[in-house]
Amino acid sequence: MKILYLGGDTGNSSHRHAAMRRLGHDVQVIDPWLFAPTIPGMALWCHHTGTAVVADIIARRTARRLADQRFDLAWVESGEFVSPALVRTLRAQAHRVVNYNHDDPFGPRDGLRFRQYRAAVKEYDLVTVVRECNVAEARAVGARNVIHIYRSADEVAHAPRRLAEGDFRRWGSDVAFIGTWMPERGAFMRDLVERGVPLSIFGNRWQRAPEWSVIRKAWRGPAADAEEDYARAVQCAKICLGLVSKENRDLHTTRSLEIPALGSLFLAERTSEHAALYREDVEAVFWSDAAECAENCHALLADEPRIRTIAAAGHARALANGHYNEKAITQILAIAMEAGTVTNARL
Repeated sequence: MKILYLGGDTGNSSHRHAAMRRLGHDVQVIDPWLFAPTIPGMALWCHHTGTAVVADIIARRTARRLADQRFDLAWVESGEFVSPALVRTLRAQAHRVVNYNHDDPFGPRDGLRFRQYRAAVKEYDLVTVVRECNVAEARAVGARNVIHIYRSADEVAHAPRRLAEGDFRRWGSDVAFIGTWMPERGAFMRDLVERGVPLSIFGNRWQRAPEWSVIRKAWRGPAADAEEDYARAVQCAKICLGLVSKENRDLHTTRSLEIPALGSLFLAERTSEHAALYREDVEAVFWSDAAECAENCHALLADEPRIRTIAAAGHARALANGHYNEKAITQILAIAMEAGTVTNARL
């Protein structure tokens, strides 16, 4: 198909449009944020206000850029800056318009950030969400067709690498957490450090943590933003932690798919969706609080053959589950192009 991809060209967004190309689609990528005014502080202001003014500017400039082009399908990634007017423009130029949002656009954490998204939901032919609670919430604001899907790892970005000794010197760790500081995470990491867990933290903003004086010795540097660095940081860890955000109402995250896909042991918070993805103590190991997490870390590190066994089983289960971009995108596109109404579908 000829697809217009309205979204960013970095991170998981770039993985999705690369997967579309691997599937043989003709994809034109436009990042709508490039049409926003270039004013210092604009991104932060929009994040907190969901401003209609900037959304209207983006809508007009995007429409001019597209001119009289035609597409089989328009894919809107996230959609926080995409107004109802812009979705209507896309619908005039594409046979179907799909939204994919892996955030929690109806939850309390982000305030007004997704105001434009919520206003535009009713204009899409298909809305894709990654939380079951979002299905009813999307319908409540007018969404016609909604599907609930697990997040995805990527067949290329999250394929295991061939590692060299230098990779282990740079990225090697016993227990790794790769992610940004959030208020709920500081106390948890402090507890692990105080319980003697040999922890390595890779990520941004950790200096803001009230617990920084304790956890600073575990911090190994900023986020592994480069795709290869991230993959190697995961692979070179004996154990990788998986935390979910309570404010974001997570029951799984992208790390839940990426860590096992890359072949490392996934030691994660015990949730219903983690339990559905992996067999506990066979394909992953779970915990309910810092004490149980620390206990599991010490037990696993004392039995490295068990680490390798569970990591291998988790990797095999990730492959069997098939929560990868190419499969997910194929399913979403097929549903989007069908006539009729989708009723609370789960992929």
